[in-house]
Amino acid sequence: MKLESLNESSRVLEIRTLIQSKKALHHFYSLSYEKYRQCLQLCPQEGSILEIGSGAGFAKEFIPELCASDIIPYPNIDKVIDATRLSFEDNSLRAIFLLNTFHHIPDVDKFLTEACRCLKPGGRILIIDQHVGFISRIVLEYLHHEPFNPNSETWSFQSSGPLTGANGALAWIVFERDKERFEKKFSLLKLVSYSPHTPLLYWVSGGLKKWSMAPKILIPFWQFIDRLFLKISRDFGSFTDIEIYKRLEA
Repeated sequence: MKLESLNESSRVLEIRTLIQSKKALHHFYSLSYEKYRQCLQLCPQEGSILEIGSGAGFAKEFIPELCASDIIPYPNIDKVIDATRLSFEDNSLRAIFLLNTFHHIPDVDKFLTEACRCLKPGGRILIIDQHVGFISRIVLEYLHHEPFNPNSETWSFQSSGPLTGANGALAWIVFERDKERFEKKFSLLKLVSYSPHTPLLYWVSGGLKKWSMAPKILIPFWQFIDRLFLKISRDFGSFTDIEIYKRLEA
């Protein structure tokens, strides 16, 4: 399959079928959506809930009132949205969620500015994305089709398309390597936590490829291996949960 076809909305059924049929991948998504729900408990009670880059996911099964959005006009989403130009009023969102989407945003400065504008004071952003760890660095640099540049001096890149354009190191760059820059530039946004996880389970699931090394019966085994790696070092994590809180304005 040509990489350009990844950006076509017609692929949604194929992607959804893969997610539903590959038990380890479905498990990864389900755990992520459960994290959405837990984060939401810490947010204001009023306001809308937005997921950016919903694609062929199923977050609404966990949070029915969530607004599922994407820049690609997939038939299952509620709203077509560009993450750098959010079509929401100031202080109107109680939560913003992103799963494997942040590293596809070509100008995260603009996204964070928009997110800060739209979030209610006390609202939260939960980003689940790739971490530059011991294992993922090898996978992302040599075995993955998406661009990967952990040495980028900027937070932006020239995008070739919503799914083909990326910097797989972007979440790590912004919230780990350039943490002080983030905190200085976005003083209303507090980085609550940066928590690497899942060293191997996602990769052995095959992701959105057609193969898998993790049938349902082996999920507990791979989870056990993941826990062992993380006990040695957090930097064995291949993905990370990034929770951000909008401070209460004076």
